[in-house]
Amino acid sequence: MPEALSRNEVLGLLGPDDLQEVLGFARRVALAKGDTVFHKGDPGDALYAVLSGRVGISSSSGLGKEVFLNIMEPGEVFGEIALLDGGARTAQAMVMEPAVLLRIDRSRFLPFLERRPTLCLRLMKLLCDRLRWTSDMIESVIFLDIPRRLAKRILVLADEHGREAADGVQVDVGLSQEDLANMLGATRESVNKVLRVFQQQGFIAYSRGALRVLNREALQGMAAA
Repeated sequence: MPEALSRNEVLGLLGPDDLQEVLGFARRVALAKGDTVFHKGDPGDALYAVLSGRVGISSSSGLGKEVFLNIMEPGEVFGEIALLDGGARTAQAMVMEPAVLLRIDRSRFLPFLERRPTLCLRLMKLLCDRLRWTSDMIESVIFLDIPRRLAKRILVLADEHGREAADGVQVDVGLSQEDLANMLGATRESVNKVLRVFQQQGFIAYSRGALRVLNREALQGMAAA
């Protein structure tokens, strides 16, 4: 059993026999940094599990504006919405660093899923978690100014992708100012200004995409204000 799947909140529930059945019709896909897994609007013909590397999920408008939605780590799945309803992809998935994915085709997975109500319930929970996350993101854009949005996002990045360092928490994902701006629905210039203020106040250290949280309590106070 791939170690990453044991940490997966959906596939990690499977017993050895069920897991072997899934692995029998799934296939590994090795991708390089910058490769596109799927585009917004593509057919929802497969579910993906990240075995190694990272995948960024984003969406864009017809006018070229982009929002960076999420980063998928080893053990996480994505593409479940279009897989379940058979509709078009609602976002784009692009490889942020060399990755190995497990592709599970819809045509094989749905019959497997129909025989396993517990797995269906877990997928429903995953969809609810995604909906709550999306609602929280929308509320942040509507109700919070950019400094509070950025503080909140940095805390999420530290929790989901951080590791303890000597003087704080190092976020193990390289993110440009443009990436951070796209996460917030803001301009790069406005994010640049707030990053400089946060650094001057000793909240964070940020250089060439490397982000380190130095004062979590101050960021929490900023995000909650």
